[in-house]
Amino acid sequence: MLGLTKRDTALFAIVVAMVVFAPFILNPFPAASPMAQFNAGYPDLMQRFLIFGIFAIGFNILFGLTGYLSFGHAAFLGTGSYAGVWMFKLLSMNVLPAIVIAVVVAGLFSVLIGYISLRRSGIYFSILTLAFAQMSYALAYSVLTPITNGETGLQLSLNDPRILDGAAAADGSLPVPNFFGIEMRSSTELYFGGWEFTLNAGYYLCAVFMIAAFYVSIRIFRSPFGMMLRAVKSNQQRMNYTGLNSRPYTLAAFVISGMFAGLAGGLLVAMDPLAGAERMQWTRSGEVVLMTILGGMGTLIGPVLGAGLIKYLENILSKINDSILHQWFSLFPDGLSDFLVFIVHPFIGKGWNLTLGLVFMLVVIFLPGGLVQGGQKIAALFRRRKPDQPVSVKHPAE
Repeated sequence: MLGLTKRDTALFAIVVAMVVFAPFILNPFPAASPMAQFNAGYPDLMQRFLIFGIFAIGFNILFGLTGYLSFGHAAFLGTGSYAGVWMFKLLSMNVLPAIVIAVVVAGLFSVLIGYISLRRSGIYFSILTLAFAQMSYALAYSVLTPITNGETGLQLSLNDPRILDGAAAADGSLPVPNFFGIEMRSSTELYFGGWEFTLNAGYYLCAVFMIAAFYVSIRIFRSPFGMMLRAVKSNQQRMNYTGLNSRPYTLAAFVISGMFAGLAGGLLVAMDPLAGAERMQWTRSGEVVLMTILGGMGTLIGPVLGAGLIKYLENILSKINDSILHQWFSLFPDGLSDFLVFIVHPFIGKGWNLTLGLVFMLVVIFLPGGLVQGGQKIAALFRRRKPDQPVSVKHPAE
């Protein structure tokens, strides 16, 4: 089906079902429940799950298949964002042209950076990509202020030409992104008992691109091209000795990966038409590396799981404060309650990165194959495998 094997079709169907029903799956607790703060089924967070899932899928095509570790992929995310906002300003508030131009511009930019960076490998390649990303950040922040609007960020204005739509909405306000008339912020609320579910137009547009990106990733992994990329990762020097030139393959992987990042950047501004230089910072590049490793480098669904975990921790744990902790531990005596709040406090709110760091350490130490390997070990237990039986993570969750 769709050119996929039976196993890949099953995995693809699972991903499609998870994406389509995410507004229900991510809201397990009633709205009035104290546990409702752990629900993640609101549009902004669900959109970020998908957008950064796309970003991580593209990065995994480069890092997971070829082994080339790029610390500069945020440059393509930011470039796509700027291109998308400029399309909104000059042409139309329809998100489709903005997304297309974001992918194209990011792809062209990745050709330039990839052509130079891929002349080196290993740590030298990583340093080159990091240098290009920081140069891009510096250019966007200060030098190219007429194009990027510097530290303020590029945003819409009533003075923009928007030659297809007009500068303003009917009521004189700034227009909003839409998909052939369907506003990205439009939502429908569903109520079932104490549960509240939000179906958002912007989320389902991201869902379409996410499903398409995942399908393309499967086809690349299973193609002869994907096998050549694995050969590069296995032993590039030996591959070159056979007479095969590996550079066109690695450059193609780099450009495809950059275009995925541009798609993510275009979707970010489609949901919120604002682009800032902070999207090009090295921390954003490091984030997608963490997503890929946490989920499972070289697997298909791993980067999506890693992106979801990081964005969940970032948005849910950061909202928990001391007053919420006191409510949780109110059933304990006052002294013990205060002590527990003191212990947990560094790991929530602004300290959510500490929790992420601990999770990353545990995964790297005990699950070097990422969350995918953890899922495989749990599945092995259900299949009554011996606990000490090794679980292969070579290609299983691809």
